[in-house]
Amino acid sequence: MFGLLAELSLTGLGACIGAAIAAIAAGIGIGKIGAAAMEAIARQPEAAGDIRSNMIVIAALVEGVALFAVIVCVLALFV
Repeated sequence: MFGLLAELSLTGLGACIGAAIAAIAAGIGIGKIGAAAMEAIARQPEAAGDIRSNMIVIAALVEGVALFAVIVCVLALFV
């Protein structure tokens, strides 16, 4: 009986750690995207619109991957 409880608690811990890593990685990725976009806009101000739109698309893709990772962690917790 205690083995099953230990396994469930380790599953919860693993799911929480996985979700935390996904959130941290997404934050780092979006920070790098923003920094690179600001540097690119500073170098070529006339291309600011194109750079900004590309930045938004890439940031959305990073957020999508992070959300998918968090959902997988939640599913691992309950399944």
